[in-house]
Amino acid sequence: MSQAPPFPRTATPSGLVGRVLGLNPGMMTGPGTNTYLVGRRDPVLIDTGAGVADYPELLERYCAERGWSQPSRVLLTHRHVDHVGGVAQLRVRWRGLRVNKMRYRDSGLPEPIEDLRDGEVVEADGATLVPVHTPGHASDHLCYYLREEQALFTGDVVLGGSTTVIPSGDGSLVDYMASLRKLLELPLTRIYPAHGPVIEDGAGRIREYIAHREMRERQILEAVGDGLDTIPVMVKRIYADVAANLHPVAEQSVESHLRKLLKEGRVREWSDKDASHWELCR
Repeated sequence: MSQAPPFPRTATPSGLVGRVLGLNPGMMTGPGTNTYLVGRRDPVLIDTGAGVADYPELLERYCAERGWSQPSRVLLTHRHVDHVGGVAQLRVRWRGLRVNKMRYRDSGLPEPIEDLRDGEVVEADGATLVPVHTPGHASDHLCYYLREEQALFTGDVVLGGSTTVIPSGDGSLVDYMASLRKLLELPLTRIYPAHGPVIEDGAGRIREYIAHREMRERQILEAVGDGLDTIPVMVKRIYADVAANLHPVAEQSVESHLRKLLKEGRVREWSDKDASHWELCR
């Protein structure tokens, strides 16, 4: 069986967009976190990776290849460490580098961070980026719409090779589904995801994501209706074809669906000393 080619550490997917890999591969990050340089000169950098030691040198080398001295500023998609972890490194390399994100329920960020809001246009040389607030994976999540290409930098809302985890606590499947439908309102061609390759049919992938979540919801309702009343036993049935080491991640997904259904009044939760249990509302 032939193996897929290794994911490139740098790439130039369009005349306005360059990609530098964050060098943090893993079960949850795939090849690593994609960071993007957007613009013709003095580009804007979207996300900074996880803080891996070799990343700043790789970024600087790619900038030199393109004839750039440094990024003009940084835009962050959200607060998770594999997206903000490189900020401190880059500030050591380039003093005074501006960093922007949506300030929302934040703590422990690499200060100073300038607030950025939905619809607040960011101009780069030859590129116009519009932040789109897309909570669900994280409450502070921003996608960035590139007007010149009708393309979208989706962070962790839409990924290049898998579905998105909705973490407990700050995640919300209700918000996430609303965010996906909001993105479908944009004139959209390609997607530049934070993990995995470029997605050429952006709108088609978003529709696939919506259909996938709707299918999972039906499976979960069927499982609860059949008397499977704890998350681990639901996962064992619904994700029977998924490796067992990924079941803890699947449990987060099932819990996010159950929390949505609970909010909608379609299931009930009760607990004993061992676990939470779920049943349909009659």
